[in-house]
Amino acid sequence: MTKRHRYALLSAFVALVVALSVTVLIRSAAGEGTSGSSATGRRPHGSSAAPASAGTWVGSWAASPVGAEPGTEATGLAGRSVRNVVHANTGGTSARVTLSNLYGQAPLTITHASVALSAGRGTAAARAETMRRLTFDGAYAVTIPAGEQVLSDAVRIAVPHDSDVLVTTYAADPSGPVTYHPHARQISYVAEGDRTEESTGVPYAEQTTFWRYVTALDVLSNEAHGTIVVFGDSITDGISSTTGENHRWTDVLASRLRSADGHGSLAPRYSVVNEGISGNRVLTDGLGRPAENPSGLSRFGRDALGHANVKVVVIDLGINDILHAQAPGDQAKILDGLRALVRQAHARGLKVVGATLTPFERRRGWTPAREVMRRQINTEIRSGRVFDAVVDFDSALKDPAAPQRLAAAYDSGDHLHPSDLGYRKMAEVFNLRLLAGAGQAEL
Repeated sequence: MTKRHRYALLSAFVALVVALSVTVLIRSAAGEGTSGSSATGRRPHGSSAAPASAGTWVGSWAASPVGAEPGTEATGLAGRSVRNVVHANTGGTSARVTLSNLYGQAPLTITHASVALSAGRGTAAARAETMRRLTFDGAYAVTIPAGEQVLSDAVRIAVPHDSDVLVTTYAADPSGPVTYHPHARQISYVAEGDRTEESTGVPYAEQTTFWRYVTALDVLSNEAHGTIVVFGDSITDGISSTTGENHRWTDVLASRLRSADGHGSLAPRYSVVNEGISGNRVLTDGLGRPAENPSGLSRFGRDALGHANVKVVVIDLGINDILHAQAPGDQAKILDGLRALVRQAHARGLKVVGATLTPFERRRGWTPAREVMRRQINTEIRSGRVFDAVVDFDSALKDPAAPQRLAAAYDSGDHLHPSDLGYRKMAEVFNLRLLAGAGQAEL
């Protein structure tokens, strides 16, 4: 073979290697790599490789882990499929979910998990063509250590805004306490056996008002370029709002932001996630290790700052601290706690909008002294010495003739939590321009 022939063969070989390398890179960028394959070599139902479409990862739904579900201490939910119904306030072309074992006492192995669009409101049935099997670093199963959480791989699924999404998990083996969010204001479902990719919903005979394991749904979105985290107590959690109707004030705020975007408003294009916990306080943890119903101060880094592309944090917290206050000077401690939350957000370059605390006379625990404390805290909040911007829920919901109590139309009947109309009013008085000029926290 001549020198020229050897050179030609070498050039052809190099060209072939380059072509193969480019092909691999293109396939990887399009999500056609091998990361989604299991040990059996089978592909997942729906690719879980990185999505090829453009967009921004934002939070579409979230719920704080609150504690260990009573009655699950020994075996967890072994041998049962848990179908969580969550509401996507922002749409996208791909999705990923966060699963938590924060309150587990042993590793939790999720054998099988899926995501799909619901076939309609108030049903466990899925739209079969949207069913996607979730993977975790390319594997079908994932073991979550006690006290930790895991983020799934992305799956290509077109999630419309204002839609219900089904996140289903199956654990074959006993796991101990189930991490849950008890006041979902949403019906979810449970089935015996591994029914993770069952689309009819027929096996899901048991209903529950809890969210279990799942704590976040992110979407790759062109509708939003950032996330607002609303951080609060039962009023943010949506206690007393109509179950299954998504009438929490955060749901209405998300709808307002979408509508504003469609009408050329100066409001930013943000999604909204709800990190409210009923009974939550700024300063005080609940019992247990880890603490159930952890204080705002202890959970802020995870629940507020840990989301995808956070731009703004909205804080509506402090009423439960007042209800448990023992001394006249406790308002200073509450304000110090709120300022500490703001400092954490500022350290990430984030804007913080704070809410005044709504009235609650006639609620058990109300006293004239606690009413004075609430008004003093609100005065400080309105002064601008606590938050970057303020939304005045107190002025919006109070009875003009008796400002220490909720207006009748906005009172759910328990004299603390708003009615559906009250929650709507909260969202309507929120000046969307307060959300502009926010920082960035890319995740």
